[in-house]
Amino acid sequence: MLRRRLNRLCGGDEKRVDSRTIYVGHRPCPDTEAFIPSKFCDNRIVSSKYTVWNFLPKNLFEQFRRIANFYFLIIFLVQVIVDTPTSPVTSGLPLFFVITVTAIKQGYEDWLRHKADYEVNKYPVTVLEDGRSVKKESEKIKVGDVVEVVEDETFPCDLILLQSSREDGTCFVTTASLDGESNHKTHYTVPDTEKDLQSLYATIECEQPQPDLYKFVGRMHIYKQEQEPAVRSLGPENLLLKGATLKNTKKINGVAVYTGMETKMALNYQGKSQKRSAVEKSINAFLLVYLCILISKAVVCTTLKYIWQSKEGQDEPWYNQKTQKEKDTNMYLKMFTDFLSFMVLFNFIIPVSMYVTVEMQKFLGSFFITWDKDFFDPEIQEGALVNTSDLNEELGQVEYVFTDKTGTLTQNNMEFIECCIDGFQYKHRDELDGFTVTDGPVSKLQQRAGQEKEELFLRALCLCHTVQVKEDGAEQTPRDQVDGIDGMFPQPEEERGFIASSPDEIALVKGAMRYGFTFLGLESKNMKIKNRQNDVEEYKLLHVLNFDPVRRRMSVIVQTRSGETLLFCKGADSSIFPRVKPEEVENIRLHVERNATEGYRTLCVAYKQLSAEEYAMADTGLREARLALQDREEKLMAMYNQVETGMSLIGATAVEDRLQEEAAETMEALQGAGMKIWVLTGDKMETAKSTCYACRLFQRGTELLELTVRTLDDERLKREEKLIELLKDYHRRAVQDAPPVKAGVTRSWSKANQEYGFIIDGATLSLLMNPPRDADATMYRSLFLQICQNCTAVLCCRMAPLQKAQIVKMVKNSKGSPITLSIGDGANDVSMILEAHVGIGIKGKEGRQAVRNSDYAIPKLKHLKKLLLAHGHLYYVRIAHLVQYFFYKNLCFILPQFLYQFFCGYSQQPLYDAAYLTMYNICFTSMPILAYSLLEQHISIEILLVNASLYREIAKNAMLRWRPFLYWTVLGLFQGLLFFFGVRFLFSNPALQDNGQVFGNWSYGTIVFTVLVFTVTLKLALDTRHWTWINHFVIWGSLAFYVFFSFFWGGIIWPFLKQQRLYFVFANMLSSVSAWLVIIILILLSLLPEILLVVLRKPRGPHSRQKKPGQSNVVGSQSSQSSARPLLMRTFSDESNTVI
Repeated sequence: MLRRRLNRLCGGDEKRVDSRTIYVGHRPCPDTEAFIPSKFCDNRIVSSKYTVWNFLPKNLFEQFRRIANFYFLIIFLVQVIVDTPTSPVTSGLPLFFVITVTAIKQGYEDWLRHKADYEVNKYPVTVLEDGRSVKKESEKIKVGDVVEVVEDETFPCDLILLQSSREDGTCFVTTASLDGESNHKTHYTVPDTEKDLQSLYATIECEQPQPDLYKFVGRMHIYKQEQEPAVRSLGPENLLLKGATLKNTKKINGVAVYTGMETKMALNYQGKSQKRSAVEKSINAFLLVYLCILISKAVVCTTLKYIWQSKEGQDEPWYNQKTQKEKDTNMYLKMFTDFLSFMVLFNFIIPVSMYVTVEMQKFLGSFFITWDKDFFDPEIQEGALVNTSDLNEELGQVEYVFTDKTGTLTQNNMEFIECCIDGFQYKHRDELDGFTVTDGPVSKLQQRAGQEKEELFLRALCLCHTVQVKEDGAEQTPRDQVDGIDGMFPQPEEERGFIASSPDEIALVKGAMRYGFTFLGLESKNMKIKNRQNDVEEYKLLHVLNFDPVRRRMSVIVQTRSGETLLFCKGADSSIFPRVKPEEVENIRLHVERNATEGYRTLCVAYKQLSAEEYAMADTGLREARLALQDREEKLMAMYNQVETGMSLIGATAVEDRLQEEAAETMEALQGAGMKIWVLTGDKMETAKSTCYACRLFQRGTELLELTVRTLDDERLKREEKLIELLKDYHRRAVQDAPPVKAGVTRSWSKANQEYGFIIDGATLSLLMNPPRDADATMYRSLFLQICQNCTAVLCCRMAPLQKAQIVKMVKNSKGSPITLSIGDGANDVSMILEAHVGIGIKGKEGRQAVRNSDYAIPKLKHLKKLLLAHGHLYYVRIAHLVQYFFYKNLCFILPQFLYQFFCGYSQQPLYDAAYLTMYNICFTSMPILAYSLLEQHISIEILLVNASLYREIAKNAMLRWRPFLYWTVLGLFQGLLFFFGVRFLFSNPALQDNGQVFGNWSYGTIVFTVLVFTVTLKLALDTRHWTWINHFVIWGSLAFYVFFSFFWGGIIWPFLKQQRLYFVFANMLSSVSAWLVIIILILLSLLPEILLVVLRKPRGPHSRQKKPGQSNVVGSQSSQSSARPLLMRTFSDESNTVI
């Protein structure tokens, strides 16, 4: 970053061109006039944030950018500069503690990054120099070096593949550390390179470094003696990325094109966007309230001080004459310093240690998710993963769940079910050879397509893919690998293992194998297949027109032995049908729609015979497009569209993707918890709709409101007019005419009302999000959102990844700012995972990119139920109680200090000793609330999972609203008043000791402080429902530590103290029976309202009527006792029997 800024300052960017030229092996080429090696950055990786020299200033600067830390720094400086009543240590020590703990945590994390960087930079690599293999450290690689990498090693920089040990000039790579995808990707050597790299003279011209992992544009000029330089195009298939791992290939050689911080991995390295939880926003709002209370207290005391001093004799009594310096001081300056002194005296009402406690609670609390054995999946031998601990409590506030379909609701474990050839439907039966017709068109029942069409269809399945045959040991049973995960069922001996980037591809190749056509592999651009007669057919692979989400299809161009050139294409029906002859579509469309209705994934297969002229044009166009350095993607897309026209439709395939384990039960539980479920998928509407029915998102009685291209097709009206007409009609039915739904009523209790489901597709959403200029975009979105909010479930099909994120953003920014959660398993879900408040990745078969970009990762969809209903619920309750409790205990702490000013002439006299002021939040009261916020279970996990409706009681930040905040504040005011005036009543008779000696002001403060510490700690003990040995240890241990500290602090003469205010004060205080009696009575009186609330309140059971018929009475009675009031008020009640 520093280097880039220096370049910019020095004008380096002006000289920067769009491409770079690299000399392979640093050898000058024959026709170049002068060899001037370019300067590129070295191969050092720096991911760390700090160095030894800048850690302290940089870290302190970042920490003091937080408003709370900066506030306490100002208070500390005021104490140092101004003559304040309390020592600077009282605020300096807690601030130092907070800053030190945070600095240690961040320093440790950065040390780990330094350690990782060192390992990467010092990793030994092999570089070819002058025909010899030389061992070097990774950081010493330069652009242009030829690097050798062996199997299972990672690439040390971005390389162009020049040589491979495989005969076909390919190598296999996994990019799990880059994009999370653990599938084997095939990369190709540059054609026509010399076998002896020492004699290779070549230059590479390529684009400047950019972060897109899937884009690379370049060309290679190969110079041979007395020949014109050969030019070869370079694309992503030739580029081996730093961080990727070589697989199934013994050795490769490549030339370094990007090194160090210019590699694509380094350019993609960035911290995750900081997501803030609703709890943090509540904390900030409460802080403002308490800041106002603090300022008002200081203003009141300053005003009353000068009113009191204005009376004769009060300002300058005979025993305390003013000095000349005090008399000469400006009155307004004196008033300002007095105001600052009162601010310092009362500043403990703002809890500095709360931030540290909250951070520790989030960090330590996240381990409970990773340690949860219920999240462990024996299939992949992994459990849950927490990528950020800042959002634990947000899991308990989710209102909208956006889920992907394939791989999330379904298993992404594909099985070939049936196919349709030339309008005839075929299913495979094991007892018969080849195909059998199970049900075709009525007029053609028990008929079959011609043998020629059947074989053409099967050849298309065997040739139109990017599957590789896996090279296994002779003794091993072949197994399929999809994304690096072994197939879940053993294959017969005669079948071969396959490597593919998508489970669909393996399913189709295996489907063709069942029917007699076996793909044998790709060797030197020749694809071999074995037909039904066991003859080996060979096809020369001329071009692969790769799949992409926009085209939604892929093609191959192959040449037969007889010289015919064929194009085979497969893709989504919406992508294929417009490109084939219209008369061929109708028969196959019926089968495709029926298969989609049954929940199968369908693909259409087409072919085209290319004449010599057509192929020559296509070949020239494709090669030119691939050599282009500018707009290569657009030019390739235009050529693909030009070639893939006028095809003949052969048939279609149906592949089944089964539902995830407990998918329906999970969705039902989430809906029971009051969450709205939206399914966002790129799949067809019919397939997605059947999945929604299977997951019970749509019921039989659900009326579906459809807003798709099909419903917008109207001869009378334009699409925009039809769209607004349908929106208004659906709004009238679902919103205006629908009876109001009572809060907290689940759909099982609203059966009398009509349920609605909403379906929209990508094309209609584009029209909705970007309406014509004369239309009102806000009105469109408002109607759409209102309809969706009144539907039990929403299905969005044919969605592009960006559209998924748009929908999440639209709901997230709607009225009320609902908390959103996105869950998915593939790279196409990353955008919506990053957009939502909480992003959850599933460790599925579509790679790990979703997992890497998520906040939380779980192995299966079924784990989402416990993650939200149990962990999320408990995390929210714990941290909400922590926040309210911190403000409450600090109000109890400072209110007696404020009241004391009315009885000491507003002289800023502290009520408590400096040691008590410092230790109150750090030692005496911090550990019990931390243990509570980590271990509390106000309702047992089993009941939370059985009774999903309990989740709704804490929805919409229920425990951190103003009403419970007001309750805690009133409780703090009541107890603070009781502490102060209760002890003052005791002091109405000053002779409290047996010898008649009078207690002083430090005894007064110590009694108040003792009552305070015991009351706030016992209040937490009353609130605790789930007792563990840790709770007992920290609660009773904190009280014992306070007593021990008070004896110890007051029982020794400390040489470093100028005055020792508490010398034997605590021991003397406890020698008085009256003091003992007042302490006990005040503690009981303070906790009396809590106990009275429980005694006088009638138990309410809002959940008893929602008990399921099969549920036991014990569970019913337990869940019925979990009412909203104790959740909000957190009072001790008979509900403690719900704890495990």
